[in-house]
Amino acid sequence: MEIYILLIPVILFSLTIHEYMHGLTAYKLGDSTPLISGRLTMNPLSHLDPIGTIMLFIARFGWAKPVPVNPFNFRNPLRDMAIVAFAGPASNFSVGILCLFLIRIFFGKGNQIFYFSENLLFLLLFLFVQINLALAFFNLIPIPPLDGSKILLHFLPPRSRAEYIRFSSLGPLFIFGIFIFEMIFNVSIFSSIIWFPANLLSKLVLGVHFF
Repeated sequence: MEIYILLIPVILFSLTIHEYMHGLTAYKLGDSTPLISGRLTMNPLSHLDPIGTIMLFIARFGWAKPVPVNPFNFRNPLRDMAIVAFAGPASNFSVGILCLFLIRIFFGKGNQIFYFSENLLFLLLFLFVQINLALAFFNLIPIPPLDGSKILLHFLPPRSRAEYIRFSSLGPLFIFGIFIFEMIFNVSIFSSIIWFPANLLSKLVLGVHFF
């Protein structure tokens, strides 16, 4: 119960900073759509997606309501959309790395950090690391409508780009299908993608696998 109480502010902040940075980056690149739509704010209620938020509680990865962006307001629509897409995961990655270093500063390095597993500050920082790295790496998966798909789109050659856009509407069904497959066969496809780099970062900063 204690962890779920701590999860509430962690999830609210993590989802909000993700979407806010999408909006702020788009605004800085010349698109006022996020501001007009009321999404250029750190108010969590403006950004929460019910299903994506529940998934964060259940599976430790999820999503928020996408910030509306009009790429025709950008000087270079394809490049700038990739930059806007990257801004969300980058903000979560930065928060996660910062909290990893805070754990090292306050609780040391190596297996000794687990002696503090009942400490509220340790639990809070741990959840910030877990949720933010999960959001970062999950959203970087190049399946539409995740942020990674918009980043990949920028680097694809024109012919491949057209095919990718053509089948992008199937992305949500593909993601949902993987979730169902995971539940039926008790496998961890998305979790493996997310926690492998998270564990690698944990090992580099703390000298121990954290997840």
